[in-house]
Amino acid sequence: MAISTEATRPGQSPDPTRSGGPGARTTADRRGPGARAAADERTLVPRTTAAEPPARPRTRSAEPPARARTVPDDDAQQGVDTLVLGRRVRHLRTARGMTLDDLGAAIGRAASQVSMLENGHREPKLSLLQQVAHALDVPLAELLRDEAPSRRAALEVELERAQRGPLFASLQVPLVKVGRSLPSDALEALVRLQAEVQRLLTEKAATPEEARRANAELRATMRAQDNYFPDLEEHARGLLAAVGHPGGPLSQRGTADIAAHLGFSLHYVHDLPHSTRSVTDLEHGRIYLPHGLTSSADPRSALLQAVASHVLGHTEPRDYGDFLRQRVETNYLTAALLLPEDGTVALLREAKAERRLSVEDLRDAFAVTYETAAHRFTNLATRHLGIPVHFMKVHESGTLHKAYENDGVRFPSDPLGAIEGQPVCKQWTARVVFSIPDRFSPYYQYTDTSSGTYWCTSRVQGSPEGEFSVSVGVPFAHVRWFRGRETSERAASRCPDAACCREAPAELSARWAGRSWPSARPHASTLAALPTGAFPGVDATEVYEFLDRHAP
Repeated sequence: MAISTEATRPGQSPDPTRSGGPGARTTADRRGPGARAAADERTLVPRTTAAEPPARPRTRSAEPPARARTVPDDDAQQGVDTLVLGRRVRHLRTARGMTLDDLGAAIGRAASQVSMLENGHREPKLSLLQQVAHALDVPLAELLRDEAPSRRAALEVELERAQRGPLFASLQVPLVKVGRSLPSDALEALVRLQAEVQRLLTEKAATPEEARRANAELRATMRAQDNYFPDLEEHARGLLAAVGHPGGPLSQRGTADIAAHLGFSLHYVHDLPHSTRSVTDLEHGRIYLPHGLTSSADPRSALLQAVASHVLGHTEPRDYGDFLRQRVETNYLTAALLLPEDGTVALLREAKAERRLSVEDLRDAFAVTYETAAHRFTNLATRHLGIPVHFMKVHESGTLHKAYENDGVRFPSDPLGAIEGQPVCKQWTARVVFSIPDRFSPYYQYTDTSSGTYWCTSRVQGSPEGEFSVSVGVPFAHVRWFRGRETSERAASRCPDAACCREAPAELSARWAGRSWPSARPHASTLAALPTGAFPGVDATEVYEFLDRHAP
């Protein structure tokens, strides 16, 4: 979009090679005879027209104004926002007490043409703008400035631009006439409402894709490092040394000592915001924890997760990827404190030498949950034992909740590579374990897959969201180091072949296909967008009100 610097002499036809070739239609042609009246003038092509997508709305109009344009020379390729230009013309005209008729008479145009210019509907010519500038007694550069002349004018521009964009068209809402009769508070409300609708729609469309991308990148990072992070191990080692931890399981007293060492006091309350595990008052050095814990919860974990974020210097997440990274780092450091590297590796090496590696033994030795022990095993197995491994957490509905692998196992995924929420094969250990009556003992199984044979151990654990299976597995070549390798349980998975477990058997299909109509129970995750905000899933208002109630 540029100022045309070559004028067409009266009576001379435009050069077809410059106008797009024979038969090419100009903007003036499309707009009809009225817009072709000044075909002998040089064209100032606008940067923003009604046919183009709108610029992203700005919800704050108090931004610093852009520097004024200089007068374009013959070689300049400058663009002009016709909406802002129109408001500047109107502002200067009314400031001089001129009517539309007055300005039209001064430049030899009808008042209706001036109105079209002021409303951003007319594509102005350079010569016309020079005439307007002369009539208003201002330099041409004053008309071409980027910023609107007033806050109200800026709001009018935002609303006009929004109404010409695809969002308003898709919503099929009536257009609002933007003029002096529209109150300023109503104008501002409309602009803010439009911007918020745009933000929500953009977020809704972008967040799932962003989350898939962020999860994929994070899994790739973890796989590349064998899920082992030396800097986090060093943080844990330093904290344990600071409180004189003698080794072995970290006691609740030792956990409290770590918090005290970092300058925090502990406060157990009954009204902790329901969306949080803990709340840290950084100003007063107080950590608030729930007064009552469920039987399956480890009272040390919530406290260690709170201090881990402080130790690692986490700031407000910039995006969803940053949020996921911080969560992984927090959980890693917490596990590294509960199962210190030196003691854990010594126990694992001894167990490997005796060919009795077991996640259950690791859980019992350090008094942690099975899931924590399983996670910690994936941190250390490859780096210290040379054993590739995979981890899965699967909901009772069969959907994959969490996963990690560096042993070549192929998790179910969608076409974009996302694994979260994907259905796990019914033949895999993580699914079969739900049908095992014995929930006290671990379940072991070999599974033949398209990528090889794997041995897995799995347990079922309860939660407010339902039951989950937590599984750890290794390739067949490494099973000789594990307790449970003697199991006779074996299954074959042909997934992603739909005939494996996603299609009903032929006999059942023949009997019931077309003769039944199930009413599906929608999963909550299909109805709700991913949580938003600086701390996804946390109600900031609730947290701040809580802090107000408890601040000393």
